[in-house]
Amino acid sequence: MSPVLDIDALLNDPQTRVIVCCGAGGVGKTTVAAALGLRAAESGRQVVVLTIDPARRLAQSLGLTTLDNTPRPVLSIDVARGGSLDAMMLDMKRTFDEVVMAHAAPDKAEQILANPFYQAVSSSFAGTQEYMAMEKLGQLRLEADRNPDNPRWDLIVVDTPPSRSALDFLDAPKRLGSFLDGRFIRILAAPAKVGGRAYLKVFTTGVNIVTTAMTKLLGGQMLTDVQTFVAALDTMFGGFRERADHTYALLSDSATKFIVVAAPERDALREASYFVDRLDEEGMPLAGLVVNRVYRVSAPGLSAARALAAAEELDDIENGSPSNGRSGVSDSTAITQALLRLHAVQAEIAGRHQALAKRFIAGHPDIPTVEVPAASQDIHDLVGLRTVGEALAGQRA
Repeated sequence: MSPVLDIDALLNDPQTRVIVCCGAGGVGKTTVAAALGLRAAESGRQVVVLTIDPARRLAQSLGLTTLDNTPRPVLSIDVARGGSLDAMMLDMKRTFDEVVMAHAAPDKAEQILANPFYQAVSSSFAGTQEYMAMEKLGQLRLEADRNPDNPRWDLIVVDTPPSRSALDFLDAPKRLGSFLDGRFIRILAAPAKVGGRAYLKVFTTGVNIVTTAMTKLLGGQMLTDVQTFVAALDTMFGGFRERADHTYALLSDSATKFIVVAAPERDALREASYFVDRLDEEGMPLAGLVVNRVYRVSAPGLSAARALAAAEELDDIENGSPSNGRSGVSDSTAITQALLRLHAVQAEIAGRHQALAKRFIAGHPDIPTVEVPAASQDIHDLVGLRTVGEALAGQRA
């Protein structure tokens, strides 16, 4: 039997500075991240929750009208223990703009921000969202560390992008950094930086052939935009790789804890297994697994088969008794039968969920795990988030 994930011990440990919630899309990562942040804040921590979820469910649950790239305080929490809670949603392009403005001279930054190729890269380049999520995490941690005696935040909770490729946010910083800092893109930039005869003196005829081929492939204007972009970005070369390495070190630090969130479905648990293996391969500090939205029944001793049999038996009893002039079953019997059949459906789902969860846990016996029961309705306020937090901490009626 696997150990139980002690959420309260994790949240209350001052050495825990970052919690990263990861998992496949649609398993409830955003809700789990918000519930963790709220529980930690109401336990006395200074918390900021960073979500990547564009559906804005986090804002609604926290009672905020909107979330953006600026941390906003959640005012309706219980602050009796001195905690606080801020929340924000990643604005991918704005974060990229902030990186440019922070690490390039003002005139260069202006050129970069106005460049069409930059605008395309900052909005839609593969891996940009994941890179910027990690960039924002680094910014939040840097701001938290500026005043160690009285930090603005002592815990950062990150809701990672809903990427099909699981841990893309681990790979994206290196991938984007390598692209922007790579030899190939420097070759593209060479005509803009050197130009004319000097260019011919420095580079071989082979580079000319590459540039001509790229002009045919991309079009002259786009190639010019790329060259101008990279020439303006020259002062930032190396910075992307350096920050990627710094962020990767932050993720692998003992103060960071990963929580893998899964739903009790085959595909979600298969993804969770990949997450667990990849985190272990990368040497990342895995705290445990949350199996979210697990169906449970109020009468676990009543199986689906027995519930259906009882419903049929009521039919036989009712049809064999005097009907007092009425045909069919009585209202009370009909209600009882409906409840029994509903229980049978729920018991069948609950049995499947438990079987899948047990199979996964058996394959990962050393990973601390906690199950969160499926809510009877959507989580849309702080009361619902507190209930999820209690379930995460193993407290349930």
